[in-house]
Amino acid sequence: MAKVIVWNLVTLDGYFEGAEKWDLSFHNDAWGEELDALSKEFGQRAQVLVFGRVTHDGMKAYWTSTNANEDSEVTRYMNALPKLVASRSVQSSDWNNTRVTADIVGEIAKLRAAPGKDVLVFGSAELIDSLLAAKQIDELMLAVVPVRLGAGTPLFKASGELQKLELLESRPLKNGTVILRYATGN
Repeated sequence: MAKVIVWNLVTLDGYFEGAEKWDLSFHNDAWGEELDALSKEFGQRAQVLVFGRVTHDGMKAYWTSTNANEDSEVTRYMNALPKLVASRSVQSSDWNNTRVTADIVGEIAKLRAAPGKDVLVFGSAELIDSLLAAKQIDELMLAVVPVRLGAGTPLFKASGELQKLELLESRPLKNGTVILRYATGN
């Protein structure tokens, strides 16, 4: 069975982006050789990358632009790996190897049921909320960056439902960021 793993960087106060859309400047406080190595590992262990439509648009814009180093291993896998986008407003994408679906829960359930590499969900707070509610996420993997933004977009939506998680790993990085891995029990 494939595992569905959410990956995201969040601030200590729970935001995955600043008050402005795509304000990810706090990522610079976490970045270093350890996150670079982890990013390269993702390319080896993923069968598909999953995004919500807004995250897809931003990722596509970055990874296909001149801002991305074309010779880097991460740029190569971001553009080469299959990508699945959850959207009810668009039907297709011109980003290499990308498929769009309005039934993301059904598509994820199919991927989870089959043997294969990991399914990695990047960004996408709305998508994460939907997949958590549908019990289609196996693991939450967060890089908690030692920054307090004070405002922004929270990663987790208020659900009114208690969900206990099992700590699988806590790994501090040299720069003070902590990688936390939790099993959801699904």
